[in-house]
Formats: sequence, structure tokens, C-alpha cells
Amino acid sequence: MIDVILAGPNDPMWLENPVLSKMLWPALWQTLAMVACTGIATVILGTPLGLLLASSSNGGLRPRPVLNQVVGTIVNVVRSFPFIILMISILPFTRFIVGTTLGWYAAVVPLTIGAVPFFARLVESNVAGVSAGKIEAAQMMGASISRIQWGVQIREALPQLVQSITLLTVTLVGYSAMVGVVGGGGLGQLTMNYGYSGHQWDVLVVTVILFLVIVQIVQMCGDMISRLVDHR
Repeated sequence: MIDVILAGPNDPMWLENPVLSKMLWPALWQTLAMVACTGIATVILGTPLGLLLASSSNGGLRPRPVLNQVVGTIVNVVRSFPFIILMISILPFTRFIVGTTLGWYAAVVPLTIGAVPFFARLVESNVAGVSAGKIEAAQMMGASISRIQWGVQIREALPQLVQSITLLTVTLVGYSAMVGVVGGGGLGQLTMNYGYSGHQWDVLVVTVILFLVIVQIVQMCGDMISRLVDHR
């Protein structure tokens, strides 16, 4: 959580502003921790869900129309919720999981629930683009479905998956600012409490610049890793 520092419009600005000198770096760390923990949890949960959607679809490794329809409907329903409404509606569940609804660690719960269906659809799309010939070759060699999924589909779609993870991370950076509005901590809360509500425009400018820098770094790293793992 971000401690409250009372400030007015005539207080010192920029480097002399206590909000920036004392609270900016803890808020930045909270945002990075929030995005990292959510991203890891989303990839762990969303990847197998995406593989399930791909394999159970018509033309998949193991077509199961009913299962695909049920899972797909659940995924679509969760994705259709505006994130702010989803976050508020699962506050009791968040409190049950982490014991509180405030702080960056509590924000990880709704962020993950909202991001998993989104990433699962990305995974489904990525593995669907893998060449059918490579899958058929693996089947002719007697590979199991799980081996085909992880050894062929995931491996062949790795560059696209890295780009999907990059897109996921950039999206989570934006969502992390949103959870700050309702006590989720991080740069979003600092921006709202002091930059906007407190009319401290130096705080607003600095936090916005930091968000832009984070997104640019994530995108550059994602593009570089995608090129490194692309052996086609």
C-alpha cells in the first residue's frame, strides 16, 4: 500500500516533492511486482487452457465439441466483463484468497482472473497456426497428444507465443494502473491520489512517463526474444 502524504498545490515540485522522492520507487516496485506475478500466473494457467481449447475444437487433436463449447463459453463470459466490474464483483473471493482487498498482492487475483481467458485465446490462435504436416509427422511416429502439444505445437509456435506474452504484459501494465484507482497500489494509485486528485502535475507527468517507459522496454524485450527463438 502507498502511505498518504498530505500535499497542496503550492508544495515543492519535481525532485523536491516528497511524493516523488519518497513514494515513487516503492510504487514502481509494486507495479512491476504486480505485473510480474500476474503474468507468471496467467501464463501457467492460460497455456494449458489454450491448448485444451485448440485440441477439443473441430479439427483439433482430440475433437470434443461439447467440452469445447462449455469451456469456450466460460472463457468468453469472463472476457466480456469490463475489468473494473470484474474486479469489484470478485472482492469477496479476493479477500478469501489473500485476506484483504487492498494492496498490489490483492490486485493480482482479479488481474489473473481477467487475463487468463484473454491469454488462453491467444495460445489457441498461436497453436492453430502450426503446420498440419508437422503434427501429422509426429502422430505417425506415435507421439502422444500431450507430447504433440508441448513438443510440436508449443515449440513451433514459440515466436508467436512470445509476442502474445508481450501483448499480455503490456495489457497488464495498463490494467495495473486501473486497479490503483481502487486501492491496488502501484503507480496507478500514486497517479490518481496525488497527480490527479491532489493536483500535483509533476507527479502525474512522471508516473505517465514511467508507464510509457515500462511499455517500451517490455515491447523491445519481447521483440528481441521472439527473434531469438524463431528458427524458421
